[in-house]
Amino acid sequence: MIDSLAHIGIAVKDLEASTKLFQALFGKPSDHAELVPDQKVKTAFFHMGQLSIELTAPTDSDSPIAKFIAKRGEGIHHLSFAVDDLEQELARLRAEGFQLVDEKPGAGAGGHPVAFLHPKSTNGVLIELCQRSETGKS
Repeated sequence: MIDSLAHIGIAVKDLEASTKLFQALFGKPSDHAELVPDQKVKTAFFHMGQLSIELTAPTDSDSPIAKFIAKRGEGIHHLSFAVDDLEQELARLRAEGFQLVDEKPGAGAGGHPVAFLHPKSTNGVLIELCQRSETGKS
């Protein structure tokens, strides 16, 4: 079951410049940055209470983030919701009629399993489901 918003993903062209911008906005450095080869992106996270802001930049011109930016420009890319059992949640949502981008989870930031729901079935919003770790964080 989906029970909490984990992070808001923001697509950016230049991770370093955007990280500096958000550091100035939030008055603090990013909490974590990493390369996510499976998603063809590099990310920087700012933890804000129970929620995080994820800046996501493409590392390849054919990555989903690069295509998103080419079509829509920089901005909010997705909402990520934490789930306890990603496989079970994908099966439940498939049965409810949601269109899945990912039939099977892939590796997301922090090594967490993730999968996306197609915006056509969620009122135009790209939804990421992220499996919680054993520590309860996603």
